[in-house]
Parts: sequence; structure tokens; C-alpha cells
Amino acid sequence: MSFVGPEIMSKLGNLTRSDVDTVPYGVVKVDTAGKIQLYNRYESDLAGVAVNSAEGKNFFTDIAPCTNNKLFFGKFKAGVEAGELNSMFNYTFTYKMKPTNVAIHLVHDKASKTNWIFVQKK
Repeated sequence: MSFVGPEIMSKLGNLTRSDVDTVPYGVVKVDTAGKIQLYNRYESDLAGVAVNSAEGKNFFTDIAPCTNNKLFFGKFKAGVEAGELNSMFNYTFTYKMKPTNVAIHLVHDKASKTNWIFVQKK
């Protein structure tokens, strides 16, 4: 079961910054290559990366290079290419921070053709 509530999942194509800045987990909207389009306050605080420094950069290579591997980026890439991304797994962030255990939920929303990385600290 996902930590992402139906109030967020039901409006993925229309989420605003104010919508995502109020939730108690990280929300990162990325394009198919991983370029960050929306980065919420929770994720900014968790990663120690300012919102304006993250948006426009690649999540997998610039902001969280510890995710640029088969387990994380591989799942994302395969799911995006198939148009079927809804994957949940546990992960440990290690880049520029002490090892931090998180739950990850990767989602591709077909209706809005948007991709999402949700992160909850464990």
C-alpha cells in the first residue's frame, strides 16, 4: 500500500506547488529523462537541496546520483518506456547526506503523461 494518498494520486496532472508543499513526503515531478519539473518542500528539506536549485536539473544525475542505477533509474526508465510505471520499493539515499532509509513510489500517470517520484523517510 502506498503512502501517497488518493487526494494526490487522483490529480497528478493538475498538482500545484501549494498542493505538494503540504504533504508529509517528497514529491518530484520529472520528465521522461528525469529532468525535474516540480520539487516540493519536504524533498528539499530531506535532500538539503533548495527547490530553485533542483528544478530544471536531472534528478538521477544532478540531484540524487545515488539513484542512477539499475534498481532505481532502471525501474523508472523501463516503466516510462512501457507506459506502465507504478513501482514501490525501499531505498537508501547516500548522496551528500548520511545514509537515509526511504520508501519510494514511482508513478507514470497515463492521463496527464506525467512521471512522479514520491519519497517518504522511514
